[in-house]
Amino acid sequence: MVRRTVSVRSPDGAPARDESRLTTPPVDRLDGTELTLDRGGRRVFADLSFSARAGRALIVTGANGSGKSSLLRLVAGLLRQTHGDLRLAGGDPDLSIGQQCHYFGHQDALKVQLSVGENLAFWRAFGATPGLGVGEALDRVGLGRLIDLPAAYLSAGQRRRLAFARLLVAERPIWLLDEPTAALDAASEAKMIDVVDRHLAAGGLVVAATHLPLGLADPDRLVLDATGAGRAA
Repeated sequence: MVRRTVSVRSPDGAPARDESRLTTPPVDRLDGTELTLDRGGRRVFADLSFSARAGRALIVTGANGSGKSSLLRLVAGLLRQTHGDLRLAGGDPDLSIGQQCHYFGHQDALKVQLSVGENLAFWRAFGATPGLGVGEALDRVGLGRLIDLPAAYLSAGQRRRLAFARLLVAERPIWLLDEPTAALDAASEAKMIDVVDRHLAAGGLVVAATHLPLGLADPDRLVLDATGAGRAA
């Protein structure tokens, strides 16, 4: 895998941290084996197996109701499988899989009474391993000039970008992205894909559920069908 070094300088002129590698313990692979999930008396999927590798995205597609979001929530530790096994090769043995994940779901997880910068500063302090500084992360998603604006005044696309910047200020090796480009215009989508590419190049692991092409280079694919079955594509 080719790693690249990104040179970014902080506002005071001091070198920023090296983004060519993660500072958290490296992950190698995330494997799901014969996973079955039931919710509300309904079988969401059954005997689902997959493998996601560090440095390469796994794109999960399928019709509405096929279990894409539920699979991400299961990996994040928000749901528990009925049967099957989920294992992580590498990572921090003292943490659960969910504790090593960023879950980027449909909700933006913002406090509208706080400014753009204050929202991001909260998530940076909340994370166990700080990542980029608030200003750097906002610049990366194109919101640097709005750092003092109350989050209540953001458009839907701007809120989505601010929520995504949370992944940059607190470092976790596994990113779970649920329809990550929803509400984004073409320019904002390109910024997000660049950020995801950088995470992969640094040895991160990405599982993304989407209906739309994401523009990531040569990803692995998992297709879920309406019967709750999955197949590699």
